[in-house]
Amino acid sequence: MELTLLGTGAPAGLPRPDCPCAVCASALGPDARAATALLLDGVLLLDLTPGAAFAAARAGRSLTGVRQVLLSHPHDGPAVEVPAGLPQPGRVPDGRELTLLTGHRVRAVALDAPGTGYAVTGPEGQRLLYLPPGGAPAGLGEPAESYDMVLLDVVGRPDALAKLRAVGAVGPTTDVIAVHLDHDVPPGPELGRRLAAAGARAVPDGATLAVGAYEDVPDVPRRTLVLGGARSGKSVEAERRLAAFPDVLYVATGGSRNGDTEWSARVSAHRERRPGSWRTVETCDLVPLLEAEGPPLLVDCLSLWLTDAMDAAGAWDDAVWAERGEKVLRERVRELTEAVRATRRTVVAVSNEVGSGIVPATASGRLYRDELGRLNAGFADECEHVLLVVAGQAVVLKG
Repeated sequence: MELTLLGTGAPAGLPRPDCPCAVCASALGPDARAATALLLDGVLLLDLTPGAAFAAARAGRSLTGVRQVLLSHPHDGPAVEVPAGLPQPGRVPDGRELTLLTGHRVRAVALDAPGTGYAVTGPEGQRLLYLPPGGAPAGLGEPAESYDMVLLDVVGRPDALAKLRAVGAVGPTTDVIAVHLDHDVPPGPELGRRLAAAGARAVPDGATLAVGAYEDVPDVPRRTLVLGGARSGKSVEAERRLAAFPDVLYVATGGSRNGDTEWSARVSAHRERRPGSWRTVETCDLVPLLEAEGPPLLVDCLSLWLTDAMDAAGAWDDAVWAERGEKVLRERVRELTEAVRATRRTVVAVSNEVGSGIVPATASGRLYRDELGRLNAGFADECEHVLLVVAGQAVVLKG
């Protein structure tokens, strides 16, 4: 199947009309996007948007051969003039299948929100899934095989991608294309970075793709370290990188701290924003988790792991530290970094960057600062990607 994306943006397009935000102001040239619409083999149009005929012409295509126009959005939307020669737009009821004379089969996929998804099988057997903005498939079962290509709102509904991965509908060779792109994330490199972390990519309006060609599928990094100061957004960034994956194991290294209400509030805030499919374990014993097979790990955070390790090594007692504590801590850090190097799991770890601030007033504070710097450097050496989050903005240090 040959797919031409007449638009890849949100229903209002990007930039949005009359929106003064920074993203809309910078969404120019190739970063400007019309509302998402798909043209398959010149015969099937998924979603009719304003200017569809002009968009097709700009892409070197024509709508004269279109035999079916299907709508996916939660409602029919504003009145759109149907270009001459096009059939009237319609919608396939959930669970029903439509077969075109061209050999394309279209099945309507029920969603967990208003709207309709479409699974399209081409004459030669290629399989494509298209979801409208704000929707994820409902009642998914184990499919016979994964789709060759999936187009969905990766930024707005990463959990939809996670659900598809959980049942095998998205596999290692599935080409995941982000559509319905809005001003939630800056365009250009930042958009590409976030999508690559989810195993997805964006293409410009007018792009023509061959369904079943996999050479452009992004390689999701196995190991990522996210650094940042207090309230920098580092934990949110780390969670975002795994939001499109199911069954993530969240490793909390801070413990419960009974009686500390402020700490309990922090822990609750973290739990509430995690996907419901994620599991949580509270432990500082990271090496066995890294050595075991299993779903992705999100470790939050290494700085608290170091506190526990220094407590166990007697680092706060000068005599114990000089006699054996430093050696014990070095061995713990070495075991951890070697486990990271050898792990086969996807790992995203969070740590504090404290070396750029005020010099601690106490010897113990300076010791902790120095040891955390060494830990971060050693851990980063074993990671494909290292990010520094400053004021909510992620700066790529490595990868």
